[in-house]
Amino acid sequence: MADDALVDPPRSGSPLVDPPLIRPALTRDVLAIARLVDAYSGPGQLLAKSLVTLYEDVPEFIVADHGGEVIGCGALHVMWEDLAEVRSLAVRPAAQSRGVGSTLLEALLARARTLGVTRVFCLTFQTRFFGRHGFTEIDAAPVTEAVYQQMLQSFDDGVAEFLELERVKANTLGNTRMLRHLT
Repeated sequence: MADDALVDPPRSGSPLVDPPLIRPALTRDVLAIARLVDAYSGPGQLLAKSLVTLYEDVPEFIVADHGGEVIGCGALHVMWEDLAEVRSLAVRPAAQSRGVGSTLLEALLARARTLGVTRVFCLTFQTRFFGRHGFTEIDAAPVTEAVYQQMLQSFDDGVAEFLELERVKANTLGNTRMLRHLT
């Protein structure tokens, strides 16, 4: 389904004793990222990704590394001059509700700011999580008609979901479109 965040609703989980290191993903992390994405793509929470796609997207990913193990991941995909999408944000179930997802998301937002992006989009089932981070629901793709026409040229399924193209409608059923303006 959608390429969004996978985090549990708030629980009484305590922060990890040793916080994870948030760092750029490396090619050696791809198999761990694939396991995280695969765990949530089966139930339809995340868009499935092939290994070749994950290797191609390594520069977009960051990971949460806890003691040498990848316990979370997320990607930032630039879609236009002022717009990017948070993708494949996932945390290992044992580490959920301990701030790992929030830390990853905040790192992705900081990365967006560094790149000059002023708006960040997500397509998600996790509206409470994203809402706590300043995202608000939107109805349609927040781009002009001219930009929309340019984006139609992309072969990326995530861009097709953003544009609500018919060929990916099944991926977006039940998801909520959310946007955050960065300051």
